[in-house]
Amino acid sequence: MAKTILIVDDSSSLRTVVKLALQRAGYEVQEAGDGQEALSRLEQLAKVHLIVSDVNMPNMDGITFVKQLKQHPRHKFAPVVMLTTEGQDAKKEQGRAAGAKAWIVKPFNPPQLLDAVSKLVLP
Repeated sequence: MAKTILIVDDSSSLRTVVKLALQRAGYEVQEAGDGQEALSRLEQLAKVHLIVSDVNMPNMDGITFVKQLKQHPRHKFAPVVMLTTEGQDAKKEQGRAAGAKAWIVKPFNPPQLLDAVSKLVLP
């Protein structure tokens, strides 16, 4: 059974690039356009093995989303990879404090993302 990964990003083109890379690697992919939509999608999923999230999004940013995710009883242990244009150390620290496990700065290459995913995805 394929492992499920949720992509959270307000850019549909970026979601498509990430989705294709993950699907080619054998993952099942779900999508959300911001943190609020992601929390709603998680209510519909029995298990998510990993989340890839942007930081800068409308409605609910990625760091707020991660903080709220960590309060969710069913999904609080899902590892989060932040995929963002933000590269400042202070922002990375905010992400780590919220519960993010990895930080990849855009532009990125798919092998870099797949390497992080393969190391963090839940069994």
